[in-house]
Amino acid sequence: MKKEFLAVYWREMIRFTRFKALLVSSLLQPALWMAFFGVAMSSSFNRLGAAVPPPPGVFAVEYLTFMGAGVIAMTTLFTSLFGGISLLFDKNWGLLREMLASPMPRTHIMVGVSLSGMTKSFIQVSIIMAFGLLIGVRFFPGYSPLQVLLAILGILAFVGVFSLGFLFLSSTIAISMESPEGLQGVITLLSLPLFFVSNALYPVDAFPPALRALSIVNPLTYLVTGIRYFAIGSDFFAIGTHYSFTAGDILVSFLALVLFALITYTMAWHTFRRAVIT
Repeated sequence: MKKEFLAVYWREMIRFTRFKALLVSSLLQPALWMAFFGVAMSSSFNRLGAAVPPPPGVFAVEYLTFMGAGVIAMTTLFTSLFGGISLLFDKNWGLLREMLASPMPRTHIMVGVSLSGMTKSFIQVSIIMAFGLLIGVRFFPGYSPLQVLLAILGILAFVGVFSLGFLFLSSTIAISMESPEGLQGVITLLSLPLFFVSNALYPVDAFPPALRALSIVNPLTYLVTGIRYFAIGSDFFAIGTHYSFTAGDILVSFLALVLFALITYTMAWHTFRRAVIT
């Protein structure tokens, strides 16, 4: 059983490293997005936020740092949603039919692909954090080495659960689609609202009531909250808004992502169990 699971996992990782153009673009794109969009917008948002002074004793965060957590979440979202496309290619090339007909449990295929996608997300997140620190993102302000290590582990825990949830969802969609174009259209339709109806780039307090309600049920909102808590702190001021998180808030955010992952796992499990590839 273990060897079968590892075979699926390593096959996906080898595919990821062998496609050099895909590997380089997937690693550079979020870093460039942070560099160009973040640096360009930082001065504008900093000027807007300067009109509202921070409360006494509250740490003020520049927009580049505030947005850095959003870029990590954005990269995880896009990587996870596109993670199921390998299943669609295997389906169209006839490889998935052979895998489903083998004695290997179907859940091993689903989980192996998803865990490989989670590993890719970890690699990208590590690169983004390192690059962000180089261009002026102030993550882990005043943290000791032990606190930095614990914060990174906390970020990876949130990223891991979130990515698994969307990788299960992506696998469910991929196994039901017939063409890569159709899958890309569905993913684009999902990713843009999820990204912009969240707290990745700006506070949600100014949203209209309907969008604010959507942001509450948006898993990306909980991921960004967790990343900011570990990377910036539990009490800070950014873009004219005072952010204060308790350990209970972060636990609720994490449990919300766990619930989302369990729901999408159940969806993927039922889809794989009923899948018939001709």
